[in-house]
Amino acid sequence: MSEKVIADFVARYSLDTQPSPEPVRGRIILSQKRLVLATSESKTTIPLTSVFDISVGHVPSELEGFFQDTITVAFERDGAGHSAVIEAKNDNVGKFKVFLFKAILSGTPVTVKHPARVGGRVTGETFETGKLRIQPGKVEFLSIPEPFAVDLSGVSYFQKQDRDVGGQTRTVVAIRHNDNGQTVTSEFAVGAERKLNLLGRYLRLEYAEISQRAERIDVTEQEMEALVAIYSGANSGNLAGALGIDAGSAAMVLTEIEKKELVDPSDDGLSLTAPGKMLVSDRIEKVNT
Repeated sequence: MSEKVIADFVARYSLDTQPSPEPVRGRIILSQKRLVLATSESKTTIPLTSVFDISVGHVPSELEGFFQDTITVAFERDGAGHSAVIEAKNDNVGKFKVFLFKAILSGTPVTVKHPARVGGRVTGETFETGKLRIQPGKVEFLSIPEPFAVDLSGVSYFQKQDRDVGGQTRTVVAIRHNDNGQTVTSEFAVGAERKLNLLGRYLRLEYAEISQRAERIDVTEQEMEALVAIYSGANSGNLAGALGIDAGSAAMVLTEIEKKELVDPSDDGLSLTAPGKMLVSDRIEKVNT
C-alpha cells in the first residue's frame, strides 16, 4: 500500500460478502484511499470511493449476538450494497469513526454561504467555493476569503433544504450554530450526493454523541451561570465577580463543574468541554428566541 496509513489495528469484523456471518479476528488498515480487512487467510479491500454510509452502534439483526461497540461501513460492489461490521472498544470507535469520515470527506470541494443569517436576519453574503476539512467535533471550511469552523457542540439545528446556488437549484445543508456569542446560520452544498449524505451522517453522529453526554449532566442555575461566564471570558481569578459571589463560593462552583467534566482548567485559563459548550449554546439559543 503506497498511500499513507491512517489507522492500523486488530479487531473482530464481519463481512456480508463472506460465506459465514460469524466475525473473525483480523487486521484493520485505513489509508487515504481504501479500507482493508485482512486475516492470514483472506483480505478484503474496500475503496473509500465506494463507501456510501457509516453508522455507529447499529448492528444488522443477524449479528446482534456477536458484537458490542461497532462501526458499520456500507459500500457498493458490483452494483449491490454490502456492509462490513467492525468491533472496537468504545473510545476507539469514536476515533476510528472520525478517521473514516476525515479520509473520505476532507479536501472535498464545497460551496458555502457564511453567514446566511445572523439571528433571524438574512445577510447579503453570497456562495463561495472552498474545501472541507473534518476534525473531531467540528467541520472546517477552508480556501475561502474568510475560513471558519462549525463547532458541533454549538449547533442547535441543521436540515437539508433546496436553495438557488449560482442560478441552479441545489440541495444544501443549513446549519444554525453559535459563533462568538451570536446565533448564525451557514449554508453549504457538496457536489456529490454520496458525500453530502456522508457529511450529513457525520454531523448527526457527532452532534448526537455530544448531546447525549450533555443530557446526562445535571447542573444548577448557578453552575450554568458560571459556564456562561467562562464562555464569555471569565477565568478562575474573576469568576467570583462575574457571578456576584465571594471567592470561596466561586471556587466551590468551579470544583463542581470540573467534576462534571464541563470545564477544562489549564495554564492558559478555563475552557469549556464539548458538553459544556452545548449546554451554554442551548441557553443562548433560548435567550435569543
